[in-house]
Amino acid sequence: MAESARKRTPMSNQHKAALAEGRDQGRAVRRYLEALEAHKPRRGRKRTPDSMKKRLVAVEAEIAGADPLKRLHLVQERFDLETALEASESKVDLDQLEKDFVKSAAPYSDRKGISYSAWRELGVPAAVLEKAGITRRA
Repeated sequence: MAESARKRTPMSNQHKAALAEGRDQGRAVRRYLEALEAHKPRRGRKRTPDSMKKRLVAVEAEIAGADPLKRLHLVQERFDLETALEASESKVDLDQLEKDFVKSAAPYSDRKGISYSAWRELGVPAAVLEKAGITRRA
């Protein structure tokens, strides 16, 4: 029994450009949403780099005399503090991410069927959505 070979038609340059544009829009939206999430105000006292460094020193001192279970928790706290400290020292250009989002959000939203309310629930400011041309629809 001979297998019939499926003929593939090559993608047009227009189709390839549309796919690339979609990927770029998705990337811009993802980066902006991730930056919003990372810089979202948290409840409670703010953690400063100095306070995290002080706590790291205290954790290192506590590890030496801790029982194995407490040491496990302290080691994890140290990893978490080091990660948070690195994140606090890396600067994110939120303005540029917002500009990229504004260019990409409306076509992305239309293509994927994402509503104004969904963007708002994720924390995208109303002013940014207005700049992007995303409005409340009835």
